[in-house]
Amino acid sequence: QVQLVESGGGLVQAGGSLRLSCAASGRLLSSYVMGWFRQAPGQERQLVAAINYRGDNTYYTGSVKGRFTISRDNAKNTMYLQMSILRPEDTAVYSCAASQDSILTRSQRYLYWGQGTQVTVSS
Repeated sequence: QVQLVESGGGLVQAGGSLRLSCAASGRLLSSYVMGWFRQAPGQERQLVAAINYRGDNTYYTGSVKGRFTISRDNAKNTMYLQMSILRPEDTAVYSCAASQDSILTRSQRYLYWGQGTQVTVSS
């Protein structure tokens, strides 16, 4: 099975940018639909963005459309989340996850998870 490791989180001021990376090992990233989830304290985990096997189909939750961009480089076995115009409400632990279901938004089918990286946006 695939192992996932996130990096790139940190503290940023509102309006700033961060780029998260999710490095895969153990299996080829190209075998999986990939997603970024986030969970803020006291809130449910939310699917933020997802991308299909080839990277030519993506999904974004409404609050991040136009601000976040998900991408993948299967040759590098890595997925990315470019986050721009960050808001305090984007503060959360961001986790990448892998699914072998072709439906990007089927959250319960994301079975493989990284450990998460903290993103904190100050006002």
